[in-house]
Amino acid sequence: YYEEIGLVRPAGRTAGGYRTYDDTDLARLAFIGRAKQLGCTLDEIAELLVAWEGQRCEPVQNRLRELVESRLADTQLRRAELAAFSAQLRQAASTLAGHTPAGACDAECGCLAPSAAPILVTMGRTAPPETPIACTLSGDDTTQRLAAWAAVLSHVRERRELPSGLRLEFDESAQVDAIATLTVAEHACCTFFAFTLTVDHRGVALEVSAPPTAAAMLHDVFGSAR
Repeated sequence: YYEEIGLVRPAGRTAGGYRTYDDTDLARLAFIGRAKQLGCTLDEIAELLVAWEGQRCEPVQNRLRELVESRLADTQLRRAELAAFSAQLRQAASTLAGHTPAGACDAECGCLAPSAAPILVTMGRTAPPETPIACTLSGDDTTQRLAAWAAVLSHVRERRELPSGLRLEFDESAQVDAIATLTVAEHACCTFFAFTLTVDHRGVALEVSAPPTAAAMLHDVFGSAR
C-alpha cells in the first residue's frame, strides 16, 4: 500500500517473490513509523518525506515539531473537554441522588432540573451571566477550594488585566485537565464568574471575567496583573 501511494519506492523481489529492501529503504520505513507514532497523517508523512530526502535534518525537524505541537494542543483541548464533561456528570449524579417525587418527574428532580447553572468552558469569550454575587461553598469547602486554586495558579507565568477580568497564561508544566476540572467546580458555586479556557500554539490560558461588583473577589482568588 505504501508503494501504491508513493511513500516507499517499489522494492526489489527475490525469485520467490519476497520484497527486498536496502539500508536506505529501511531508514525511510523507520522514519515513516516514527511519524505515524507521533500522529502524523499519511499526507503529512508524504510532505515530510520530501524534506527528509534532502538529507538535512533541520527542515525535517522543524516541520515535524510544528505537527507535534499541533497534535499536543489538540490533545490538551480534548482532555479539557473531557474533564469538563466529567465534572458535569458528577454534578448530575449528585442531583439524581436528591429529590425523588412520589409520582411523575417534576421541575426539581434530577431528571429535569439542571444540576447547576450552565458551565462555561469554551473556546470563545462569553459574558458573565447576570447572577447574584455569592458563593455557595461552606467555610471548610472554601478553604479547600482556595488551596486547590493556589496549586493550579502556581503554574501561571503571566497575568494580564482584561476590561472585565483577568487572563492567566500558564507554563508548560500546567495540567489542562486539572484547570478545566477546577474551573467547572468553581462555576458551579460562583456562577457570576465566566471562564474561557484556550489551548493553542501559545500554550494554555484561562480568562476569568465577572461583573464589576465582583472584581475584588476575582482578584482575591486569581491574583492581579503586575
